[in-house]
Amino acid sequence: MAEKLAKTVVGIFGSITSIWWGKYLVMFIISLMPILELRGGLIAAALMDAPMLPSFIVCFLGNILPIPFILWFITEIFAYFKKRGKRIGKFVTKLEKRATSKKEQIERLKYLGLILFVGIPLPGTGAWTGCLIAALLGMDKKKSCLAAILGVIMAGIIMLIFSYGILGGILK
Repeated sequence: MAEKLAKTVVGIFGSITSIWWGKYLVMFIISLMPILELRGGLIAAALMDAPMLPSFIVCFLGNILPIPFILWFITEIFAYFKKRGKRIGKFVTKLEKRATSKKEQIERLKYLGLILFVGIPLPGTGAWTGCLIAALLGMDKKKSCLAAILGVIMAGIIMLIFSYGILGGILK
């Protein structure tokens, strides 16, 4: 799924990739997205035949940028939107329920659980969801931020092996 979404986003921004920094902008944007994150950014990097180390750095920065905002502000943002209207309130409640349905691993293992949740690249996991769960559980924000960053590094290493190793071998 991440590969298809990454290909779609690369296709949308295809013309910008002809500029020398265009590939990196596309990777950065993909890495900011809640569903794709660094995983999709590194797949896109491999698809665009971008160098591995600069791609990792750009995707890493794109993926960690939202972490502090999620940890420090998401509960207040959710509370605000719940008060604003029925439709948006239902949507926020749905997001909270979806996130809390995946909280067992984090709740049981605390910060190690957060590292593993963010770091093991499976559907529905990642920094966005992990930080949302940590915020909803009221975990320490600084420790959660560090755990999420370590998880992103772990996911990045796994995805480098996949994107530039296995996927790269198949595509070339």
